[in-house]
Amino acid sequence: MDNFEKHIRENAAQFDEHKADRAKLWAQISAQLQEKEKETKVIPLWRSSLLRIAVVIAVIVSVAGFVGLSMFNKNSGEDQYVSKELLEINMHYKDLVAYQVELVKKNPNLSEEDKAEFLSFMDELDTEYETLRLEMQKNLDNERVLEAVVANYKKRIELIQRLLQKINDSKKIEDDYGYTL
Repeated sequence: MDNFEKHIRENAAQFDEHKADRAKLWAQISAQLQEKEKETKVIPLWRSSLLRIAVVIAVIVSVAGFVGLSMFNKNSGEDQYVSKELLEINMHYKDLVAYQVELVKKNPNLSEEDKAEFLSFMDELDTEYETLRLEMQKNLDNERVLEAVVANYKKRIELIQRLLQKINDSKKIEDDYGYTL
C-alpha cells in the first residue's frame, strides 16, 4: 500500500489532467432525485374516513385510560398512607407488647395458672388483630379499622398493666408481713 501511495504522489500531475465539472455533476444528481420523487406514490391517509375513526377511538381510549389510572393511583396513594400508618402503629406497640409478655412469662412470682390465663387472653387478642389486619387489606373503612387496631393494642397493654399491678400488690402484702410485730 505504501508503494501505491508513493507512486500516486510522485505522479500526481499525470493524474490531474481531467477536472470534474461541478455544475454538470450537480445537474445529474438533481435530475436523479427528481426522477425518484416522481416514482414514489403518496397515499393521503388523513383523507380516509376509516383512519379518522380509528384515530378518534384511539384518542378516546387513551383519555379514558389516563383518567382511570389517575383515579386508581389516588386510591393506591391512600392505601400507602394507611399501610404506612399501620406499620408505624405495629412498630410502636408490637415491640412494647412482646417485651412485656416475655417479662410476664419469665416472672417467678406468677403462678402457672395466672400465666396461662394471661397468655390465653393475649392469644385471643392476637387472633382479633389478625382479623383486623386482613380487613385492613380489603380496604374497608380504613380509619375505623385503624382505630380498632389501636384499641386492640391498648387492651393488650391494659391487660399487662393489670397483671403487673397484681404482682406489685402481692409484693407489697408480702413486704408488709415482714414488718409486723
